[in-house]
Amino acid sequence: MYRKVRYTRLLLLVLGWTGITMLSTLFFRYDEDLYERIVNVYLNEPKFSEDRLIAKLKQLNVRYPHIALAQARIESGNYRSTIFLENNNMFGMKQAKSRINLAAGTKRGHAYYDKWEDSVLDYAYWCATYANKCRSEDDFYNLLSSYAEANYYESALRKTIEVNNLKSKFK
Repeated sequence: MYRKVRYTRLLLLVLGWTGITMLSTLFFRYDEDLYERIVNVYLNEPKFSEDRLIAKLKQLNVRYPHIALAQARIESGNYRSTIFLENNNMFGMKQAKSRINLAAGTKRGHAYYDKWEDSVLDYAYWCATYANKCRSEDDFYNLLSSYAEANYYESALRKTIEVNNLKSKFK
């Protein structure tokens, strides 16, 4: 008696699920874009775009946001580098040891973040900690050059800003 009831319930459950699935396909058209938006909202992880990065830099009131945008482009290889794609790290940050940070750990020698927004917020923390005494863009460029691994970093930033007219994105 016990087995018969258990199998009957299982059969009803399977038939019920099949019926619901069939009905949903009749009444609702599958829309991949809608599915992706729902998943992104559900996971609360908006897909990265440069427009979202610009909005986040504005929201955080980052000083010299055009320089930050140029850094993001250079450090992330125009948002295609492995460090950016796997670590959500668009600024090439290492994991901080002596300041507040949002890094979840280290992968490939760089900090990794749960989402790209955390990388931007960590950059803002870095600026608040180390760039707060910079009184001009030149001071900020000098600070960045002292951290950069490449000798040509400042000139690369300036050229990226000029060629892409990045200052206009923050007016």
